[in-house]
Amino acid sequence: MSERSLLAKYSGAVPRYTSYPTAPHFHEGIGCDIYAQWLGELTERDTLSLYVHIPYCDRLCWFCACHTKHTLKYEPIANYLKSLMKEISAVGARVSSNAKVTAVHFGGGSPTMLDPADMIMVMNALRTAFTFADDAEISVEMDPNDLDEARYDGLAAIGMTRASLGVQDFDPKVQKTINRIQTFEQTKSVADAVRARGVHSVNCDILYGLPYQTLDTLKETVSDIISLAPDRIALFGYAHVPWMKKHQTMIPEEALPGVEERYTQMKTAAAMLVEAGYQPIGIDHFGKPDDKLAMAARNGTMRRNFQGYTDDQATALIGFGASSIGQLPQGYVQNMVATGEYERMAQGQGLTAIRGIALSEEDKMRSHVIERIMCDFAFDFATVKEKFGAMADDVIAEARQFARTNQDGLCVVTDEGFVLTETGKPLARTMASIFDAYLGNGKGRHSIAV
Repeated sequence: MSERSLLAKYSGAVPRYTSYPTAPHFHEGIGCDIYAQWLGELTERDTLSLYVHIPYCDRLCWFCACHTKHTLKYEPIANYLKSLMKEISAVGARVSSNAKVTAVHFGGGSPTMLDPADMIMVMNALRTAFTFADDAEISVEMDPNDLDEARYDGLAAIGMTRASLGVQDFDPKVQKTINRIQTFEQTKSVADAVRARGVHSVNCDILYGLPYQTLDTLKETVSDIISLAPDRIALFGYAHVPWMKKHQTMIPEEALPGVEERYTQMKTAAAMLVEAGYQPIGIDHFGKPDDKLAMAARNGTMRRNFQGYTDDQATALIGFGASSIGQLPQGYVQNMVATGEYERMAQGQGLTAIRGIALSEEDKMRSHVIERIMCDFAFDFATVKEKFGAMADDVIAEARQFARTNQDGLCVVTDEGFVLTETGKPLARTMASIFDAYLGNGKGRHSIAV
């Protein structure tokens, strides 16, 4: 089958599989009481990864699908932080003091909007509430437009080890259309400043499929990013989901590239990164060979969570802040999304969980299979059998059946396992969806697979 025909056949809307079951299947039967129970069941053998959500920006980028809101005043942020401190204390009181934190990620929104003293205050609260490993990684999503010398010093004071810079595209017309004005010079100054303060890892995000983005403008952006020598690069496809994010209606749909053009953009950018010495990682990441994520991809320990691909091996991810999602051994839990209601709940009882899902053994098995396909482009039959016993026969049978009936050369089945071919790898999300037992029930709308 031609590449064009494959795209037409397999580029339908499917989840990004940063969780399984995916967020549309969370329900209100999981609330604060169950969350408190799950937190209390974590033991000294568990390791923790903490996510802190700052849902504010001083500009709203039209392309963004994050839970955030626009503000030019600091007062709403200061009020929000008071509630965040309450939640941190309440969660910490329910978790074993011997469970060690191995990673903290500040996301948003724009965490770098925080005053330096407030960033230090939040980190001190986390260190008071939890026990940190000596080598815990501290990563921060950064907006170059927010930063100044005092904020750089504040980030150094919290022990930031990894800086994540959103770039998207440097072309002025594209930037104007998505309301993300950010020059190459600004971005370079951030990379230089954090490296001067001892940060060992700098990441950059690039988007393809943006309005008015052409192959030539994308190639210029990729070349500029390569010149910054980031340790890790994410190459994401723009997800146009205006039914979820109303501000995306500001983007003219007629200016968006079609599926074939998106695919060409993705393949061209990926080839440029590989030629520059970056190792392909999963479906959308690239890293220098000595980057921790690249090493995890090579040795089969890479994982996938709500932050995307990660080398984080923590047994529990705890989310703080409005809309944050936690991933515990027992299941997923999401905090109240609306910031006002989040603050009311946090000030009252500390915990703010309003929805989630408890994992059945079948959920855990299918989650393992989907994660391995997304990370390794394969899953091993013996491992699934070892982890899940006779139940594994079902997904192994599904894998064999799909491989037997698929005529497009997307995968092969051997005695050892299910493996995507080079043709199938760019369609990993679609291939993972084969094993999604929830997908057909009508809940949730998703972005296209390419």
